[in-house]
Amino acid sequence: MPRPHLSRLLEPPRHGEDGDVPGWVMITVMSAGIVAILTAIAGPELARILQQALASVGG
Repeated sequence: MPRPHLSRLLEPPRHGEDGDVPGWVMITVMSAGIVAILTAIAGPELARILQQALASVGG
């Protein structure tokens, strides 16, 4: 397996190869926040619906 040369590892990233890590971090944090808010708002009602459904199936 060929090893990368040290000089290649020390080069600054070329234009277009640096990615957008802060953008992905923001999207991940915002998605987690939306899930947390929706769970806080709709969680109890969803739990009640699930309990009713399981009770009706179980007899």
